[in-house]
Amino acid sequence: MIRSEVLKQLIPVISDHFVVCNIGLPSQEMHMLDDQATNFYMLGTMGLASSIGLGLALAQKQKVISIDGDGSVLTNLGTLPTIANNVADNFILLIVDNGSYGSTGDQPTYAGKKTSLTAVAKACGCDHVIECAAEDTVQVMQDALAGDKMTIIVCKCESGNVKVPVITMDPVVIRDRFMTKLQERNA
Repeated sequence: MIRSEVLKQLIPVISDHFVVCNIGLPSQEMHMLDDQATNFYMLGTMGLASSIGLGLALAQKQKVISIDGDGSVLTNLGTLPTIANNVADNFILLIVDNGSYGSTGDQPTYAGKKTSLTAVAKACGCDHVIECAAEDTVQVMQDALAGDKMTIIVCKCESGNVKVPVITMDPVVIRDRFMTKLQERNA
C-alpha cells in the first residue's frame, strides 16, 4: 500500500477528529479525499505538523491527530523529545514511513535505510510507540483513539504517489475554518 491508500482507508476513522496534515502530497491527498474544516493542511512548513499538532493538543481538550512523513520527522528530530517530555493524552502522531521524500520525487530517506523512527521515538522517551504495516493502520488508529494516552504510530508503507491537484485555498481560510471548528467543539 502507498500513502494515499493508507489515508483513504483512515478517513472513516479520523474524519470526526482534528487532523494536522504534513506539507505537500499528504495534505493534497487529504484535501482531495476528504476536505473538511477539521483538517489543517500544511502548505509551507516541512517538519512541523507534529509540533503544531502537539501544541494544539496541549492547548485544548479535543483529540488531535498529526499526520507526518518520515522525511519531515527526520528534518525536525527535535519534535520527538519534545513530544516525549510534554505528554498530551489527546494527541496521536501518525508517521507515514514510506522511506522516501514523497513530495519531492521519492528520494530515499534514512528511515528507508538503517534508521528506525520507532527506535528513535522510544529512545527519546516516548512511552507508547507502535510500528505497524500499512494494512494494520486502521485498527491501530482505532485503538489509539479509543485509548486515552498519547500515541505515536509508525506506519510502514510503500513509496509512491498518485496525481493530486494543488490546494488553491488561501492559508488564512484554512486556518480560520479550522479554528472556528475547534472553538465550536471546545465551547
